Amino acid sequence: MAGRVLAQFGPGPTRTPSRLRSIPAETTAAKAKDPNWKAPRTPWGHPDLSGIWTSDDMRGIPTTRPASQKDRESLTPEEFARRAGGDEASRDRAVNQETVLRNEFGVRTFGYTSFLVDPPDGQMPALTPAGQAKQRASFGVGTFGNRPFNDFEDFTLYDRCITRGVGGIFPVLYGNGLRIMQTPDEVIISYEMIHDTRVIPLDNRPHLGSAIKQYMGDARGHWEGDTLVVETTNFTDRVGFSGPNSEKLRLTERFTRIDPQMIDYRIRVDDPVMYTAPFTIRFTITQQPGYQLYEYSCHEGNGAVGNALSGERAYEKSVADAVAKGLPIPPRTMGMEVYTGGPVEGREAVREFGVSK
Repeated sequence: MAGRVLAQFGPGPTRTPSRLRSIPAETTAAKAKDPNWKAPRTPWGHPDLSGIWTSDDMRGIPTTRPASQKDRESLTPEEFARRAGGDEASRDRAVNQETVLRNEFGVRTFGYTSFLVDPPDGQMPALTPAGQAKQRASFGVGTFGNRPFNDFEDFTLYDRCITRGVGGIFPVLYGNGLRIMQTPDEVIISYEMIHDTRVIPLDNRPHLGSAIKQYMGDARGHWEGDTLVVETTNFTDRVGFSGPNSEKLRLTERFTRIDPQMIDYRIRVDDPVMYTAPFTIRFTITQQPGYQLYEYSCHEGNGAVGNALSGERAYEKSVADAVAKGLPIPPRTMGMEVYTGGPVEGREAVREFGVSK
């Protein structure tokens, strides 16, 4: 574990980085050190992507690039040192101080300025008018929002333990693991959170008919050299990758093993109904010491819908009682700080995914 606490940088405390975290992790990849490095092969000759991976090392990297870094994909040495120190402090807090909801955190620090790598300035393309309308309509929905809870449709598919979509690879509070399995004719990807599993055929079969729509879409894969390319269509308009999506959404993912413990992952998001241009996100998914995927019994332990609905009814009663007595209307509080990283009395604020350091 890291040593003494350093001076304050940015939004939170920092600690002396571990030896592994003191160098931008992308520069240590086998492929970065030797361009001729080749990924291990399966018995039938495909690049071997199998294993348990996570996006935990990506926590804290912003989705879009700060304006001061718009012309570069990598941090300066000074910026990296601040991020690495902040990551070390966040890991110490997650592992040694926080609740069981927060005891996952990566062991490496990457020097990426943003997840977005295309457009080259790292900025999300503008939404179309249809995209803006859908974003407004969905704003505040769910347990992370502030709208009243009147029935189950006021909750997201995430709240209801149905799916996070293909975006289940995004690093969040916990459960960022995924298992990749391979056969000669398929690649199978199982996400830890909400236990979605995608079976991706490699046999050149056509996509499903356009009338069939699915939350995770209809995926087809093929190899381009050492890279697995997955093209996914046939989405519903309920969930895609990130942000609003339409049924016209098309995703193109690229998985390239660049190290015994690293896979370069890139996804191109093309939805002309919602966005004025396509965009590309880049992660590096990695292996973590001792990481295991456990059963994710989301429905079995999910009290969000029932408790939120009963809480809303209790709040409505308290409002009615206050009005009847001529008292001020009580505030409607959400109490989701444990998830959002907002201030909690007696605890330091916790940096979460998408927050720039």
